[in-house]
Amino acid sequence: MSNLETVILWRDAARTFEEEVLPYIIAAHEQDGVIDSVARHEAWNDWTDALCKDGDISDWQYRNWTHPSCCG
Repeated sequence: MSNLETVILWRDAARTFEEEVLPYIIAAHEQDGVIDSVARHEAWNDWTDALCKDGDISDWQYRNWTHPSCCG
């Protein structure tokens, strides 16, 4: 997966994560209003792993991307 023709940029991935994945994490783990940074970090890791396995991001991106600020 290291030589992909097109990949998702980090900023686009972070925006999509915030809009489409994070609401589920909040609903499942933050009913008390306290940010669960462990759940957020794990969700980001799982989500980027899926992106890599699907060929949407490269191996390098998967290994080197930082967590977005919404992960706490």
